[in-house]
Amino acid sequence: MSDIDQAAVEQEAAELAEVNKKPFFQRFGYYAKKSGPGWLQAAITLGGGSLAGAMYLGVFMGYNMMWLQPLAMIIGVVMLSAIAYVTLSTGERPFHAIKSHVSPVLAWAWIIATLMANIVWCMPQFSLGTAAIQQNILGMESGTMTSTVIICLVLLGTALLVNYFYQAGVRGVATFELILKIMVAIVVISFFGVVGVLTVKGGLDWGAVFAGMIPNPKLLSEAAPTFVPYIEATGEFAGYWREKMAADQLDIMMTAFGTAVGINMTFLLPYSMLRKGWGKDHRQLAVFDLSIGLIVPFVLATGCVVIAAASQFHTKFGDVLNEDGTVMTAMAGDFHGILDGRLKFEMGDEAFAALTPEQLDAARADAPKADRELAAMLTKRNNFQLANALTPLAGETVSQKIFGVGVFGMALSTIIILMLINGFTFCEMFGKPGNRGIHLLGCLVAGLAGFLGPIYIWQNAGPKLAVPTSVIGGSLIPIAYFTFFLLMNSRKTLGDKMPKGGMRLLWNVLMVIATTLATIGTVKVLLSKGPMGLVGLGLLGLLFFFGLIGFFLNEKKHQAGH
Repeated sequence: MSDIDQAAVEQEAAELAEVNKKPFFQRFGYYAKKSGPGWLQAAITLGGGSLAGAMYLGVFMGYNMMWLQPLAMIIGVVMLSAIAYVTLSTGERPFHAIKSHVSPVLAWAWIIATLMANIVWCMPQFSLGTAAIQQNILGMESGTMTSTVIICLVLLGTALLVNYFYQAGVRGVATFELILKIMVAIVVISFFGVVGVLTVKGGLDWGAVFAGMIPNPKLLSEAAPTFVPYIEATGEFAGYWREKMAADQLDIMMTAFGTAVGINMTFLLPYSMLRKGWGKDHRQLAVFDLSIGLIVPFVLATGCVVIAAASQFHTKFGDVLNEDGTVMTAMAGDFHGILDGRLKFEMGDEAFAALTPEQLDAARADAPKADRELAAMLTKRNNFQLANALTPLAGETVSQKIFGVGVFGMALSTIIILMLINGFTFCEMFGKPGNRGIHLLGCLVAGLAGFLGPIYIWQNAGPKLAVPTSVIGGSLIPIAYFTFFLLMNSRKTLGDKMPKGGMRLLWNVLMVIATTLATIGTVKVLLSKGPMGLVGLGLLGLLFFFGLIGFFLNEKKHQAGH
């Protein structure tokens, strides 16, 4: 881009050429000072989706799967590192590289899915940030339209201002990255504070936490050991609950591996690195940057949420069922969905489907106490219910205000990055890389969609938009991985920069594992989406086909030309 300081870039490349020869710990300080794009990845992945996923993991698995999200993110970073390697080795913009070396169909599918994800997922982030201010920080039971509009305007204006810095030359990029580093740090410190207070108050079993960091293969086929007594208490239906919970655990694991890295993260990384003027000498720095800037904040923040949720909700039902056994209104939807599955198992599909609403309510009320309590234990909670549950133990300042700051920081940082990615997307779609006006227009489009989310769109059409977006974006995750796997093995693309010998074998083994797990996770998610999910599966297969055919044809032409 025209405003990159080429002299500074060349000086940095020369310094890196020397630094890269030194032992790792001597490189650490220099790398830490130069890091940046990895922190942007952390800012987007630490959003509402990660928060909800960590919450549910704590509710469902307690401390038993503390290892899951770190391992899923490490595998995701393998593919991001491959994306960085290809981009920094060639210096090509990935959209153009995929069109030229693999398939134009894959390139356009990738960029359109990214565009959809940026616009649609901005909406719930505005909703999350607004609710965090209203409910946690200001203590409002329900926000007014006036307060919602004001908060959304502040979010939009702040995000636009921060994105303007990104277009203001080298210093602007540095300022932008510093702001995002601070915001990510605020998120981590806020959740750390909550866990710290819980520790002081004696509310955590750190022995169980550390034990949960060791992967347990048994969880692939059986329920978490902490649930065993509650499952046995259901008597003749214990077999149903064991099978259901083992299957749900496997789904949670596969979904985590399939969605640790979002489709727009695969788009952001290469463009943010090119924007800084990084090249082949920055490849080791890029891997370090992803490890420190992405893995560490993600693991710390989500780990703290899992710990807090597990401490308050795992194998507990008092916040879902009233003392008289009736379900609390706010929790009824998910609770009834879980309990209805057990009733359907007992009655059979046809008999269950024939129940009138009154008969269904009666069947739910008459279900054995052990089944109702177990269904309540498995009911999903949200971040506001967690904050309320923490209040008696941690106090209002920590549980509401500090926790609320962490949630708000998650929302705002994700909004900023989604807008940034949309700016890159617009520039590529219009064939105007680095154009400030088009970049800011792309930022504004995503930001305005997000602004309207809490006010109208997300409330009225959010679920309708969310399903196709998650299906299309989810379908493209393994395709993005597969595409960069092909590029990593493309002589036309990398030439003599292609990894050789044992290093090439290591890259390929890691990429095959990551792509396979992402594909399995994606297929599981798509199968749960009904007819739209089947469309996504068809799209997945079609794009795999186009990718392979395009890759082999391009490689064949390249070999023929030599």
